[in-house]
Amino acid sequence: MDVLCVPCLSDNYGWLVHCRATGCTASVDTPDAGPLAAALDTKGWRLTHILNTHHHHDHVGGNEALVRKYGCRVVGFGKDAARIPGITDFVHEGDEVAVGNLKAAVIETPGHTTGHIVYHFPADKALFSGDTLFSMGCGRLFEGTPAMMHASLAKLKALPQETQVYCAHEYTAANARFAATVDPGNPALAARIEEVQALRAAGEATIPTTIGGELQTNPFLRWDDTGVQAAVGLEGGDAVSVFAKVRALKDSF
Repeated sequence: MDVLCVPCLSDNYGWLVHCRATGCTASVDTPDAGPLAAALDTKGWRLTHILNTHHHHDHVGGNEALVRKYGCRVVGFGKDAARIPGITDFVHEGDEVAVGNLKAAVIETPGHTTGHIVYHFPADKALFSGDTLFSMGCGRLFEGTPAMMHASLAKLKALPQETQVYCAHEYTAANARFAATVDPGNPALAARIEEVQALRAAGEATIPTTIGGELQTNPFLRWDDTGVQAAVGLEGGDAVSVFAKVRALKDSF
């Protein structure tokens, strides 16, 4: 698997996933057709698939132009098909998507939207998490509930720690500033903040991250940490309540 990061719009990342053996290439979401097509042409790759995570325009906005240019298939959540432009392949929890020889498992992760899915390539130790999981953050709950998003994140939290996480936005520096307020005694978080500051100062991406790194630094996955619970005033609180409080604090941060 080759993975190419394509910056799009103001802070989106498009991810091109290429199978070396077959030449097949997928774009995970399509924030902007222009930069994605330019990157494909530069690499000499043939776009065969679009893997959509959810319906928001900054994730499907390039679908129709790329389908016209390449004739690729469009994979999306079957129950949200009406909101995915050009969808040809309807997938659900547990389905497998093949990009050449690369195999992705579909995981339903409602919360940010009710129809959000992510793509996990277990053999390649890669997760394309859309707007469900960010580095030190998670998606705002536009359509789902805290309980929904907690359940979705719990699925991702259980993936192998070495899994590389490719999320859809460069939100890391802003997420880090918030994380420090609800997890102030965390040395792993302090180290990650220094790393992020250096990367951004150099104009470099902070993504990918890893599941293991997020378990140590992401307050939206640390609902069982006593320090986070104390910081939000819910010592001994249940997991969903702690998550909901962290999310509410971030919404007003």
